[in-house]
Amino acid sequence: MATDKKTAVVTGATGLLGRQVVKAFEKEGWEVIGTGFSRAKPPAIRKVDIQNREEVVELLDEVKPKVVIHCAAERFPDKCESDPEGVKKLNIEASQMLAVETKSRGIFLIYISTDYVFDGKPGAAPYEADSSPNPPNFYGETKLAGEKAVLEASPDGGAVVMRVPVLYGEVEQNKESAVNVLLDAVYKAGSQKVEMDHWSIRYPTNTADVARVLKDVAVKYTLSENRSALPRILQFSSEDRMTKYEICQMLAEIAGLPLENMAPNDTNDPNSTVVRPYDCHLSTKALKDLGISVQTVSFRDWWQRSMRAYKH
Repeated sequence: MATDKKTAVVTGATGLLGRQVVKAFEKEGWEVIGTGFSRAKPPAIRKVDIQNREEVVELLDEVKPKVVIHCAAERFPDKCESDPEGVKKLNIEASQMLAVETKSRGIFLIYISTDYVFDGKPGAAPYEADSSPNPPNFYGETKLAGEKAVLEASPDGGAVVMRVPVLYGEVEQNKESAVNVLLDAVYKAGSQKVEMDHWSIRYPTNTADVARVLKDVAVKYTLSENRSALPRILQFSSEDRMTKYEICQMLAEIAGLPLENMAPNDTNDPNSTVVRPYDCHLSTKALKDLGISVQTVSFRDWWQRSMRAYKH
């Protein structure tokens, strides 16, 4: 069984969200063990193949965490289409195995999911946590299957799903985030023509805000004496509503860069080979009902601070 010590395991701790989750839990006095694979740097980040049951069991039995935050996943829709079998193993099978092993040890599991479990057809948003999913692409299908596998493996409230939208924040490389990478497109537009999606709606959400909410959820659920009465699916999102083109406009304005060479496309995403939803705005009502803050940093304010730091 998990101990009373505040210990957390974060899978995918080398990734965009995972790095911030480690920071958020450590800031609140938790002992945190992060895992990674290709980018793991022991001893700070343990190298663990989360698709290998023996390695997962060894980690859980040694660390005896109170909580596991499962951030590891293939989250780029285009990459998912190119390796369907590999993505199924990571996004579905590894998540199910992790749920079974945490459940048997009394460890609380938080599974990170996506707004892409919804088809996002015009007029359908916002989506409540109990709205009927209908993924528009293979990535969304695997994340929804992961949700179901996790919840079925732990039917008594031992696991929850946290859905989030497109994320941005501190990066090692801009390509880690579908939002940060748009800054590269803005620079590119200074010298050549670039076409940018001005059709689908996005709600870019900062990874530090998501990490804070995950920490609050972990505290709320692990302290609860009747966890099975709490919601099993939660959703978090900013309210910053923008197309990719509008994001580029704001980034160009903050950076003081021209954008004349960028052409808005208001019919589809010209840079995508995968079907994207129009608007998957997630309702945060379930979190609010739990008394958990859903406040987020202003997109503009964060980028103004971030770019000022770049310039220095």
